[in-house]
Amino acid sequence: MSGMQLTRDAHGRLVLVLADGSHHTGVLPVRAFPLSDPAGALSLVGPDGRECAWIDRLADLPTEARTLLGEELARREFAPVIEALLEVTTFTTPSTWTVRTDRGTTTLVLKGEEDIRRLGGSALLVTDSHGVGYRIADARALDKRSRRLLERFL
Repeated sequence: MSGMQLTRDAHGRLVLVLADGSHHTGVLPVRAFPLSDPAGALSLVGPDGRECAWIDRLADLPTEARTLLGEELARREFAPVIEALLEVTTFTTPSTWTVRTDRGTTTLVLKGEEDIRRLGGSALLVTDSHGVGYRIADARALDKRSRRLLERFL
């Protein structure tokens, strides 16, 4: 990120100033590989969807820029980790699940089996009816009851 500066404007939007002096207001960080390499490369994308800058590693940035991008990524990448399935209302979809996550107990609505995606190994991503993604880091590590409930949907 040499020659670039990152700040927030009065409205809380990220502002990127490039080495050539051009200003890009409202840029968003987008990880290149959010699940397989979350600490790796990311792109700063303008409101028009075009890439303004490429960053090889978040850790290589100055502290202030790293903090700003970390805050923005945390806001955009809310993805609780499911630790246990406590209850499902039905084994057909739509189905309401009560789950224990790393952020507490909650309910989510699974619209269809296609909303459970395999990420590699036994990791899964469950997307609820509101578009919130819940991760299961290792389905094999879930307790026996949770695995049994989950298997009915896979």
